[in-house]
Amino acid sequence: MLRVNNLHLPLGFTGEDLRRAAAQKLRVRPQELQGLCLVKKSVDARKKADVHVVCSVEAQVAGENRLLARLRGGDVQPARPYRYRLPQGPAPGRRPVVVGFGPAGMFAGLILAQCGQRPIILERGLPVEARQRSVEAFWAGGALDPESNVQFGEGGAGAFSDGKLTTGTGDGRIRKVLEELAAAGAPPEILTDAKPHIGTDRLPGVVRNIRESILAMGGEVRFSARLAGLQVRDGALEEAEVATPAGVEHIPCNRLILAVGHSARDVFALLEGLGAAMEPKPFSVGVRVEHPALLIDQAQYGSFAGHPALGAADYKLNCRTPAGRGVYTFCMCPGGTVTGAASELGGIVTNGMSPFARDGQNSNAALLVGVGPEDFGGSGPLAGVAFQRRIERAAFALGGGDYRAPAQRIADLLEGRPSRGFGGVTPTYRPGVTAGDLAPCLPAFVVEALRQALPQLGRRLKGFDLPDGVLTAPETRSSSPVRVLRNQDSLQALGIRGLYPCGEGAGYAGGIVSAAVDGIRCAERCVEAAP
Repeated sequence: MLRVNNLHLPLGFTGEDLRRAAAQKLRVRPQELQGLCLVKKSVDARKKADVHVVCSVEAQVAGENRLLARLRGGDVQPARPYRYRLPQGPAPGRRPVVVGFGPAGMFAGLILAQCGQRPIILERGLPVEARQRSVEAFWAGGALDPESNVQFGEGGAGAFSDGKLTTGTGDGRIRKVLEELAAAGAPPEILTDAKPHIGTDRLPGVVRNIRESILAMGGEVRFSARLAGLQVRDGALEEAEVATPAGVEHIPCNRLILAVGHSARDVFALLEGLGAAMEPKPFSVGVRVEHPALLIDQAQYGSFAGHPALGAADYKLNCRTPAGRGVYTFCMCPGGTVTGAASELGGIVTNGMSPFARDGQNSNAALLVGVGPEDFGGSGPLAGVAFQRRIERAAFALGGGDYRAPAQRIADLLEGRPSRGFGGVTPTYRPGVTAGDLAPCLPAFVVEALRQALPQLGRRLKGFDLPDGVLTAPETRSSSPVRVLRNQDSLQALGIRGLYPCGEGAGYAGGIVSAAVDGIRCAERCVEAAP
């Protein structure tokens, strides 16, 4: 089998087009190809007059060694398909416990189940079906449930997002993640698209199917089960205390994967009380920026905007202000909406999500400013949490005290005046927005960095600084504000044997795929350490 790269094809290409391009690259006739499989597809829009698709395939053809010798490297190489191998370890004594059922906990639990470890998985929130109903009720103006919301519940924060599966890591386990998601009902295109996504509307079914797989292999998933305490003796984990509707349950355990996500502030406080090694971590805060989806499509694709083979366009931008602040876009949601993502009473948090079709009127992204411990105005490992909370509570008051979010037109932010309403871009945030001035809820240096960055980014992406563009605040949960320190080899928490800090909440991931990969890595170490 050969890997053939850099096949340039028109938008809307056919299978026969792909076959001819591969044959031409191999310098054989199309009928000589005995097998052909698409393995990667991306859009090249660098030249707006020539937007096209670039593909890689695996091809089977007679005389492959002869072809390799003749073509000598370049775009034709031996195919090396990735095959994941489950970790090996002794039969388990006590069953391992996984806390949190977001991407990290879900994939940790799946690997443990596939290894016959019969994990016990604890999730403070509700199953995804019931969670959807409670979130929709909140967005419609109902009460916030602090235990089951956009941050907490089956699927984690990623269940209410665009479902993007991109990551900057090169870990081979990424393929394992994509294959399991596809087997659970995710669109098969995630195995080939360079920028794969599932979509908020399809994620719940995928999450539910992975849960059912874990249960079928002897695992257990307990909902409305919040970690309330850990018992540690002589530096080793002995027991987990779990708050449930029926009371506190004590689960003996000597292996626990802590995959609680970046918003589990009570768990961070619990770890601090135990004396766990932790440190404040740099992260980012800012706003959600919304534009008409058509404007972004035209800026990225030129005259090809609207082509059925393209869909809604995305972007990824960054710059540095004169003061040295990094400003960048994150979690871009083409054709999506801005959502209420609060998890604490009396605080506003924004996020973004898109359905699989990405067919909404607006596109949005987080527009973030980097912050570090020197900005937090406090000391200790939880100083970043306090920094986030101050912003979120100020935004709650500014929005009117009913979970409406403060919002401002780009032109008004640049001119330093409150917005009295909105123009060509209608805010999509639910439960609703209050027009005004964002400055009272954001640190002054963040507001100034946004003012300096918007014109710069507008020069890089035409229309990004659109006067009627909408800024909705605040975006505070881009990543965890803490890092729970762990041993580089065993992945166990420093000073607490048997505890595996994992994923975004522990400070070791940034997105669905990287969190899932870290969950797999922690599960591997957990299996190998089975007593």
